[in-house]
Amino acid sequence: MTITEKILARHSGRSRVEPGETIWVDVDFLMTHDVCGPGTIGIFHKHFGKHARVWNREKVVLIPDHYIFTHDSHARRNLEILRRFAKEQNLPYFYDAGSEAYRGVCHVALAEEGFTVPGSLLFGTDSHTCTAGAFGMFATGIGNTDAGFILGTGKLWVKVPATMRFILEGELPPYVMAKDVILKIIGDMGVDGATYRAMEFTGDAVHEMNMEERMTLCNMVIEAGAKNGIVAADKTTVDFVHTRTDRSFDIIANDPNARFYSTAIYTASQIEPQVAKPFSPENVECARNLQNIHLDQCYIGSCTGGKITDFVAAAKILKGRTVGVKTVLVPATTQVERALEQEKLDGCCLKDIFLDAGADIGRPSCAACLGGPEDTFGRLQGEEVCLSTTNRNFPGRMGSSRSQTYLASPMTVAASAVKGRITDPREFIG
Repeated sequence: MTITEKILARHSGRSRVEPGETIWVDVDFLMTHDVCGPGTIGIFHKHFGKHARVWNREKVVLIPDHYIFTHDSHARRNLEILRRFAKEQNLPYFYDAGSEAYRGVCHVALAEEGFTVPGSLLFGTDSHTCTAGAFGMFATGIGNTDAGFILGTGKLWVKVPATMRFILEGELPPYVMAKDVILKIIGDMGVDGATYRAMEFTGDAVHEMNMEERMTLCNMVIEAGAKNGIVAADKTTVDFVHTRTDRSFDIIANDPNARFYSTAIYTASQIEPQVAKPFSPENVECARNLQNIHLDQCYIGSCTGGKITDFVAAAKILKGRTVGVKTVLVPATTQVERALEQEKLDGCCLKDIFLDAGADIGRPSCAACLGGPEDTFGRLQGEEVCLSTTNRNFPGRMGSSRSQTYLASPMTVAASAVKGRITDPREFIG
């Protein structure tokens, strides 16, 4: 069996499963946030009773992160629903906005808080829950109905996906990031190329990546239609997890005779900086071919591009330079926000590098990645052309339906911010 199949088998109490089988699995963690949490809670109470208790309060994680810093009444109402539910159920893992417990973007916060451990099973009411597959675990997004059922039972009915394997041989160039790799793959296969399959990443270049870069790879598998993404756990994984939790875990590996749906091999050194053009993540072209696209805004943030690795990469280009267009930076979490003041590049802290370059820095949250209310930081308001490190570029995704969003790595976005047009980062990094 593959890693994905073995994890699902273990959580179903079976010795073996096959792709295409539908099985009951026991859930390790359920995550929900301010957008889908109220709906999930409503379904839970409707079907399990007004006074029902969740199946295991230690396994429910509430992380408000989407529409946090806003005066919008509907957004504030959603937060109040989460607060009432957390109090009613006495939930220990509620990271309330406006409190010292607040963390920021759920997918990054889950890793920081030690909920992403090898061999485990996580469901979340957000399509990018697949980010956690970087830790050698099964993680995927679900709807409110499934989540409400999990709240009451701790179980879910799941079809076993077949696994597509992607091998990245050799070493990535210094100007190429995980975002370029996953955009290249999505561009090659399309947004439906991995529909309801697992995408497993391996090879020297993958296992040389730190955990945050692996998270970026797995984060965007949903943009190819995949059920989950996964990277086999190794020493890098174990070291990261051990610094954040003392939870026990098992490292799951592919069987020697594991059967894969398909195998694709990429030579890492041949991958170039990539850009996804409006209005689909599959509409991919090399950055060097798009240097006539002038920009109104550059955006570095989100679960895909707002981690400390992403900001270090951007700082390498922005240090000592000034941006030529409006440039918005949003750290994914409060931990990343603190790191911007603590991490140094050539003796300068990252925050000072960005401020000296003329960038605006927002508070940790999803911010403009999902558009948000009118007062959302970084939201596109009109016909702006934006280059962003986020994960989707559908019409209206970052606000105005009249805007155009291009997707790229933090390095490419930083280089483009300086030039005011889409720019291959090789102009700054050889």
